[in-house]
Amino acid sequence: MITRFQPEQIAAIILDCLKEGKPVEIDGFGTFYPEADGGFRFAAMDAPRVFIAYASEDVYKAEAIYEALREAGCNPWMDRKNLQAGQNWPRLIESVIEASDFCVALMSTNSVRKRGGFQSELRFALDVAKRLPLEDSFLIPIRLDECHVPSRVTREWQYIDFFPDWSKGLDRLTLAIRHQWSKRKPT
Repeated sequence: MITRFQPEQIAAIILDCLKEGKPVEIDGFGTFYPEADGGFRFAAMDAPRVFIAYASEDVYKAEAIYEALREAGCNPWMDRKNLQAGQNWPRLIESVIEASDFCVALMSTNSVRKRGGFQSELRFALDVAKRLPLEDSFLIPIRLDECHVPSRVTREWQYIDFFPDWSKGLDRLTLAIRHQWSKRKPT
């Protein structure tokens, strides 16, 4: 069942939460925070949105990258952390990829040979990247092990190895995102 709300109803829900002392986050927009005087402040989202594509066998590494990106000031998104019960996940994942500033694709012997969700997400991310300005980095492939990266990816994108030195790979990833993000933000 889909419930439709009028703008006034949405505003009332947000105000009720703020009165209860709860922050209200609107995904992709920002967060309203309650103030002691009964008012509120709004913090616009000013962090790069990063979609993480991975095979289910690599979930623990994906979660570690998710947490590291959050600590680095990014707004990462992965299905196990962000999907809610009842959501149409194939449609939502495509809309999240399209709305993201970056797509981090975790390549491994698990993901490159497997059929299914990872391959679908990677193909969709490649299509999204085609529509962006040529100077924008969108897809950031990461090799988790000595897997073969598909030629369709290596023809156009440089990947980052997270082995044998995980922290060096993570540093390269966050540096790449920060560098591209700073170029995109208006001065």
